[in-house]
Amino acid sequence: MIVWLNGTHGAGKTTTSGLVQPRIPDSRVFDAEKVGETLMDITPGLPETDNFQHWPPWRTLVVETAHRVLDYTGGILVIPMTVLVEQYWREISAGLARHDIPVRHFVLHADQDTLRGRIQGDTVMGPSEFRFKYLEPYAEAARTWLHAEAEVVDTTHLTPAQAAAQIADAVKS
Repeated sequence: MIVWLNGTHGAGKTTTSGLVQPRIPDSRVFDAEKVGETLMDITPGLPETDNFQHWPPWRTLVVETAHRVLDYTGGILVIPMTVLVEQYWREISAGLARHDIPVRHFVLHADQDTLRGRIQGDTVMGPSEFRFKYLEPYAEAARTWLHAEAEVVDTTHLTPAQAAAQIADAVKS
């Protein structure tokens, strides 16, 4: 099984995934961003893009990596990764379904003011224009398809530990 934590930057995916994992027996965190970083290291580089998710190999490799890791270890993978393009989510979820891997898809949601405040006040990454530019695409995805495709966890007034407990309880029930 995969527990996919979606949502835009500042929603708390990375922090929450680290708190979800110990609450779900036999689970591991798989950061799909590392697949993108590997593709970014290819020289000469792949075609220019502002987001490695636009490269079709990223989506295929995330599916295949998750499949191979689960074949090797069993258990559950917790994947904290923003996917805001519906076509990309369809490719990933269909690929996982072809391998008979069930997915619990959660969206960590917060209102725009909260997200802006979190990004602005991030003491680890600092404020980031890259992260700010995804606020509107997230809002659009939430309105048009994303919230209908997932279990929404509103983190506006939750601590990461509370969000993790809610997700882990849902997965274990």
